[in-house]
Amino acid sequence: MPSNNKQDSNCQKLYLDIKNKIGKPVNVKVVRATIESFGIRNIDTSSDFGFGSIESLAKDIYIKLNITEIDKNNTNNETLDKSIAVSGYQWVNAKLFIKHYPLGLFHLIPIFLQIASIIIFRYSLWTYLGFNKIQSTAVVLGVILGLIITGGFVQVIGRQASYHWYQKDFDLTKKVSLDIIKLGIYAIVGIFLIICLINFLVYLYPFEFILTVFVYSLLIGALLLVLAPMHTIKKRGVISVAIILGTFVAILLKIKTDIHIYFTHWIGISLAIVIAVGYFKYYFNNKTTESKKEVALRSPRISSIIYKNYQYFTYGVLLYAFVFLDRILAWSSSNNSNGPLPYILYYDKDYEIGMDIAILSFFLLAGVLEYSIVAFSKFLDVGQKEISFENHQKYNQKIYKMYRKHIGLLLFTSLFIGALIYNIVVKDWGYQSQFGEALSNTSKVVCCIGAISYTLFSIGLLNTLYLFTLNRPSKSLNALAWAFLVNLIIGLLLSRNVSYEYSVLGMFSGAFLFMILTTKENIKFFKKLDYYYYASY
Repeated sequence: MPSNNKQDSNCQKLYLDIKNKIGKPVNVKVVRATIESFGIRNIDTSSDFGFGSIESLAKDIYIKLNITEIDKNNTNNETLDKSIAVSGYQWVNAKLFIKHYPLGLFHLIPIFLQIASIIIFRYSLWTYLGFNKIQSTAVVLGVILGLIITGGFVQVIGRQASYHWYQKDFDLTKKVSLDIIKLGIYAIVGIFLIICLINFLVYLYPFEFILTVFVYSLLIGALLLVLAPMHTIKKRGVISVAIILGTFVAILLKIKTDIHIYFTHWIGISLAIVIAVGYFKYYFNNKTTESKKEVALRSPRISSIIYKNYQYFTYGVLLYAFVFLDRILAWSSSNNSNGPLPYILYYDKDYEIGMDIAILSFFLLAGVLEYSIVAFSKFLDVGQKEISFENHQKYNQKIYKMYRKHIGLLLFTSLFIGALIYNIVVKDWGYQSQFGEALSNTSKVVCCIGAISYTLFSIGLLNTLYLFTLNRPSKSLNALAWAFLVNLIIGLLLSRNVSYEYSVLGMFSGAFLFMILTTKENIKFFKKLDYYYYASY
């Protein structure tokens, strides 16, 4: 037992940390695993906590946590989240859907704003329909590279910063977020220095082109990085505000001034970055308590953070690489009706328009993804509190049944989205009415196959979210790696030997494989869900 005030304080802090993380534990092993996840070792327990081993410390905390829970039950203060009657599951599920489905769509307001801006002004925060082909190539390539380079860092922020934030360690949340943001920006600069060197040795593009790509990549990447912590601190509304204000200013500059379109974009994106950074500093200035020196002493090294989260980092990079691979293959194929390409990568309007319409299917499914993962997380916790450990098979079956309903809901929703996209493509009020020209056959083919591909990919992402919830990233990463490889091989073969637009079949094949592999892993996952749930702590 603790023998001094410092040990008492340490024990009390550890008790509160474990209580906040796992609530009422099922057994001592869960408590022990949680203690070890905090980096506490057997040799630390005697001097820091006054116990001879982690096992004895875990038993003591387990007893205290269960006594506290019994006291709560006796005073009838247990909340709905701690216990939901089986008969109330459907009603709670309905309330979750009503709240989180539109919420998922609401958080995509910045994307829908860009679509509306393009329709009304032929212009958005990072696109302009008046660009010529070489300008479009530079801008879109810059956006793609910015997303791919920073995608891994965004995933690491989501994992590592969230860990500290849920521990209510706001000082470390702030420092870790800033460190990873800086590292992501350094990565963009470093990669473009390498690209400049290659371009100098083997001429590929004019210097002005490379510079344009770099600026767009840097600004889009920086925007993605500074917005990432807003998800962690549950302030996603700031993302909408930043993008809306940035877009408004950019449109105003485009309409009211003669400033070059590039600069209107850069000013608008920079304003969005400044708003996000400003709110980030404001939020944490009211939260942080320690000095920079004290935080630095407790802060894990960046190399350690990347190593611990390398699977999430790799997944983030591969995710964006997979999504944009078909475009890169299509733009680099000389097997098209326009003749030889002037550059190694050259923007194709028909292909891009088809994929831009197709990706609506992915965006409009965001509400289902949001609802599904919230419901899964909630009933995962509620189920283990209501169902005894001896009946773990019943627990697994209950959650698996819910998973199948979520997949069914996603497929059902995709039918309506598919009908909407079909009408946009073929009806007079659709694309032709808004942009004054009919879609080419190439755009229609790409849009049709692309929309199906994004739906399949959404199912794979939903599967991945389930696996990520209980810290099982390796299976999703393996599935995505194989999907990327299939996307590359099939897209490369078809775009070179049939026609460039059939690179979209590479994405279709990869998305289908991603869905199959992750679904297979999820079925195995749900059969032993109780084990993975406890092991995740």
